Amino acid sequence: MRAPDATDLARIAVFAALIAVLGLPGSFPVFGGVPITAQTLGVMLAGAVLGPWFGALSVTVLLALAAAGLPVLAGGRGGFAVFLGPTAGYALGWILGAVVIGLIVHAGGRRPVVWRTALAMVAGGIGAIYALGIPVQSLVTRLPLPETALTSLVFVPGDLLKAAVATAVVTTLVRAYPRGFRREWATPARERETAGAGV
Repeated sequence: MRAPDATDLARIAVFAALIAVLGLPGSFPVFGGVPITAQTLGVMLAGAVLGPWFGALSVTVLLALAAAGLPVLAGGRGGFAVFLGPTAGYALGWILGAVVIGLIVHAGGRRPVVWRTALAMVAGGIGAIYALGIPVQSLVTRLPLPETALTSLVFVPGDLLKAAVATAVVTTLVRAYPRGFRREWATPARERETAGAGV
């Protein structure tokens, strides 16, 4: 991880603000009235566009602002009490989720492709977040872990929808504005050989 420059810091702040803005509408019902928020979509985009470490840093900035009392979480929530409730693990899971997404999307320094981006959104944006969120929720609510995991499945369709949207956004951005990622991608060996043969 290189030290962030002024542009990196601005991008980190922009994605922290994006995640906050996505929470302004609060939760909205989908799939038979199940309430979900759009903030996880911002986390997914932060990890994919900023990379694992800067993406995690943008999420950390947002959570620090929430802990300080700013109403930056879904529905205008904020304050340290948020991190003592049943959803605390999910919020902290955003940090891990951004790391996992960034590592998979940019694995090997390669240009993001659709299948790897989709895998990253599911593994990081759903799997990693649930891996922290469900145990903490079980601990706080004192419900058995299997029961907590089962009740959490109702949110999976909504999260899969957000993963699909994030995948579409990232793959479009790769084609339309690759400079937005601020990174040099490795050129596949066969492309290097083709380029060398044409010289």
